[in-house]
Amino acid sequence: MADNPQEKILWEAKFDPKVRTYWLLSGVIILTVTVAGIPLIPVWYFVGLALTERYLRRMRCTLKERTLQVEKGIFNRVEKTVPLEKITDLGLQQGPIMRYLGIESLSVETAGQSSQGALLKLMGVVDTRSFRDAVLAQRDKMMAAKAEEGQTPLQVSPGGSGPSSDLLVEIRDALHRIEGQIAQKDRT
Repeated sequence: MADNPQEKILWEAKFDPKVRTYWLLSGVIILTVTVAGIPLIPVWYFVGLALTERYLRRMRCTLKERTLQVEKGIFNRVEKTVPLEKITDLGLQQGPIMRYLGIESLSVETAGQSSQGALLKLMGVVDTRSFRDAVLAQRDKMMAAKAEEGQTPLQVSPGGSGPSSDLLVEIRDALHRIEGQIAQKDRT
């Protein structure tokens, strides 16, 4: 889906600077647990300060009327535009260190992605719960407007022909064959 410059921006997410502390502390914990990494803690601290600052400056998350746009990364930059109608869930996660720092992680799941984990994870969004509620409310508002227009996620042509209708017929026939095979196995 191409970016629509005329699309109205509803919410520009801000990121809490405390997320840098979380990333630095996580690195220190990992280096400490490995024991061999303990001498690298000072190096991680100074390199981590610079990297986390740049990463945080590059993070963007914008809620628009029809999409959620995310940009992040330093070396490997990621730009994703997620249509709101594809979002199935926005989950919140907060471990003990995150709880202590008062930050949360927001995971964006879309149809077909839930078995593979979240499509996107955003850490440290300020007022995460309100942002999540705004995204879900806009998604529901958009879906309700589409329903009023008579659009459904899978349109079947009124005449019963076309690619969507043909696909549904194929799926129905395959299900009938599977049901027949199961019934036949149950009889034996």
